[in-house]
Amino acid sequence: MMHAPAEGAAAVSSVAGFVAAFRLVTLVRLLLAAVLGGAIGLEREVAGKPAGLRTNMLICVGAAMFMQISIAVAQIGFSPDGHPYGDTTRIAAQIVSGIGFLGAGAIIYSQGTVVGLTTAATIWVVAAVGSAVGAGEYVDAIGSTVLIVGILVGLRPIERRLLAKRRRVHATLRVQPGVTFDAIAPLISANGIHVFSRRTFEHDTDRTFELELIGANSQFDALTDALRQRPDVVSITTD
Repeated sequence: MMHAPAEGAAAVSSVAGFVAAFRLVTLVRLLLAAVLGGAIGLEREVAGKPAGLRTNMLICVGAAMFMQISIAVAQIGFSPDGHPYGDTTRIAAQIVSGIGFLGAGAIIYSQGTVVGLTTAATIWVVAAVGSAVGAGEYVDAIGSTVLIVGILVGLRPIERRLLAKRRRVHATLRVQPGVTFDAIAPLISANGIHVFSRRTFEHDTDRTFELELIGANSQFDALTDALRQRPDVVSITTD
């Protein structure tokens, strides 16, 4: 009878130790998810993309937390034959479908051109990295992060070379005095056109931009039609 208090104290101590260790593991996983998501988000931030550093960090941490919760909930209780009452994949599966809504918001469809697919794909794969961290698959998570950053950074020069092989057009864009190129640039980018070079000339009656543009014929047609509909555009000619 004298051993009961000691055994009870030992049990409480073991439970407290288990809880502390579990929280420590969870914290480490979330910190690792933040670091890996930040590594990918930093490249996106430098590239000036909508989903940058903080967005990718939050996505990765959120996916890791959902995965951790999914595993923890499934292990709350076990049936007599040893199978868990919960389903480990139930919450985790929703990460795949749920992140699709966020990725869809990064895709823009304008004048027959789709932009933002790389950003959406990055959001999707960052969620996968966070899920791997939450499941304790650290090697997979770190390795995939290195691969993702390598793809985003390493393939950029190749992408630029391929971009340079597309049709290059010289365009003369005349706008109302005081209109900046920053007011026109989003429309050019939304139509999938790359601005290779730009020169600005000031006149008494207008401001003229001499542009070297790279894109496809259909994109140039759509951009020309869109620019001519703007009240601040005097004229647009290409050759």
